[in-house]
Amino acid sequence: MNTEKLIAVLHQIAEKIEAEKAFLTELDNVIGDGDHGINLARGFGEVEKKLDTLADKEPGDVLKTVGMTLVSTVGGASGPLYGTGFMKLGTALKGKADVTVPDFLAGFQLAIEGIQQRGRSTKGEKTMLDAMIPAREAMETAWAESQDPGAAFAAGIAAAKEGVEYTKTIAATKGRASYLGERSIGHQDPGATSFTMVLEIVGSAV
Repeated sequence: MNTEKLIAVLHQIAEKIEAEKAFLTELDNVIGDGDHGINLARGFGEVEKKLDTLADKEPGDVLKTVGMTLVSTVGGASGPLYGTGFMKLGTALKGKADVTVPDFLAGFQLAIEGIQQRGRSTKGEKTMLDAMIPAREAMETAWAESQDPGAAFAAGIAAAKEGVEYTKTIAATKGRASYLGERSIGHQDPGATSFTMVLEIVGSAV
């Protein structure tokens, strides 16, 4: 994926988050602060304003700008976490004009590690990591077996969706949702849900 395609994908992500902000916010109303969709939509709206000025940048630099914009404009936990993920991915892709699947997987791993450190969390705590970690593992396995970008992303998206379903079965131990304890069971995590939407759009572009 080159810069031109990346910018097109980021426009699509912004449009998707805007379209789904009410749904994401409703998910967050139940177990969180009730602002996930609204905040993300605001952040990606600010990202959109900058995209056309980044056409001459490498993909890594574009992604770092996305991350910094999200950190500075998105309130709550989602801004720092999403922002960290995009910045780590951008750092991993520095100097690459055309991003390959192995490049993406390496950056994806760094993004996960950054989010784990920033959120002091791991898989099994009803967060976006419950979709991210299985998605990356499935992508790596599928890529090793097929060397097919489409197959790799399809596997990752399927695993992310399973991760979202898994978050319904566990109690939250991080963030505002942790205050609900066992009462958070039965509700899907908003961050895992929004991440899965993002991955679907990226996958549709490969």
